[in-house]
Amino acid sequence: MQRIFSFAALVLLAFSVYAQTGRNLPDFSELAERQGQVVVNISTTQILRNRATQVFPFDENDPMAELFRRFMPRGIPGIPRESESRSLGSGFIISQDGYILTNAHVVDGADEVTVRLNDKREFRARIIGSDRRTDVALIKIEASGLPVARLGDPARLRVGEWVVAIGSPFGFENSVTAGIVSAKGRSLPQENYVPFIQTDVAINPGNSGGPLFNMNGEVVGINSQIYSRSGGYMGLSFAIPIDVAMDIQAQLRASGKVSRGRMGVVIQEVTKELAESFGLERPMGAIVNSVEKGGPAEAAGIEPGDVILRFDGKVIQNSADLPRIVAATRPGSRVGVQLWRKGHYKDVQLTVGEIQDERPLAQRQGRSPRTEQQANRLGLVVSELSAEQRRQLGVAGGLLVEDLRGNVARADLRPGDIILALIHRGVTTEIRSVDQFNRLLAQFGRGANVTLLIRRGDMQTFITIKGIGD
Repeated sequence: MQRIFSFAALVLLAFSVYAQTGRNLPDFSELAERQGQVVVNISTTQILRNRATQVFPFDENDPMAELFRRFMPRGIPGIPRESESRSLGSGFIISQDGYILTNAHVVDGADEVTVRLNDKREFRARIIGSDRRTDVALIKIEASGLPVARLGDPARLRVGEWVVAIGSPFGFENSVTAGIVSAKGRSLPQENYVPFIQTDVAINPGNSGGPLFNMNGEVVGINSQIYSRSGGYMGLSFAIPIDVAMDIQAQLRASGKVSRGRMGVVIQEVTKELAESFGLERPMGAIVNSVEKGGPAEAAGIEPGDVILRFDGKVIQNSADLPRIVAATRPGSRVGVQLWRKGHYKDVQLTVGEIQDERPLAQRQGRSPRTEQQANRLGLVVSELSAEQRRQLGVAGGLLVEDLRGNVARADLRPGDIILALIHRGVTTEIRSVDQFNRLLAQFGRGANVTLLIRRGDMQTFITIKGIGD
């Protein structure tokens, strides 16, 4: 009898715990019902013009077929045909008079854009402007009195917080999915201007351009990308913060294009080893690998090897912060830049330039013949550049990496790299000869870390080699 009572008590306790936890689980039904009205389905049509095909006007059994083949073996030139390419996406209304936000890739190249509202009405939309760098587009339908999305503050989002997406995955309109914020300020390859919100909300083709809501029913992002090896959802999705998107749409609405600031530098992340080599207390900022000739940074006196710590008063924690902050600065503005140079702080004034169309990379320089020289303490076989090579590269010295042996082969060095300088504890020494380089290496104890400034093609980078040998 006691066992039966104990079992019953456990069952009641389990039901009690379930009921309590169940009440704590979020209910998305009211949010979906209210905010679903601001979400739209976007379908686009692109006209593709195909090449003309050859026409053979006779049946294979027709007596005239053999004669036709003899005199016109390639057939009669056909008429070019047009076909349509269709795609689906999502968006949301940001003004009562019909302005809608979506992704640039949803409407890119479209000849016709159709917007379907939650109440089933359809409108032909015109593209006000789009920005591929942030993947934001602004479109407009001729309507009035439309429901408008409420906007939230992405800065107040917390990792682990519940968020909801509403969109049209695979064309299934007003589909609701939910998850949590997995991370904030994510940088993605080739995406330098967006601090993405990472979530585990199920996002699939057709969700692109749709809103990401917080639990207050406020839009905090635009669903833009997924990480996938299969083409479908795999637990990683990324949204453009709504404050970034609204800044872009304001520029698109005003002028149809987006202006971004630039300073004309190539930068690199500051690792723990690099921070130690440059004499920084901790890894932060962005290392300047190279400076564009005639660019804003050169005019301000910024040099390769400088570490940018602040831009316009904003702290640069990671190298990914700098492109976003500079791009968001109005071209023509004069701002302060704090640098770390050779173990000391330095402040300069910089006039922000404007990003233009991307320029083609300069032609690669040729390599000198390989030598039979022995490897040095780093395990590198190096040779001095010829006068012609130095002239072509625009450098005063430098050593060509011919081969990598031993543990150094695991480093990010490659044959063909040019060693320009060695950095240790904030002191930068330009490399001009093999003997000089070997004398510098002889000063380090066994197991020391060495940081090198490398020229690779048209780019410069800092590479730390750990654990110098004998």
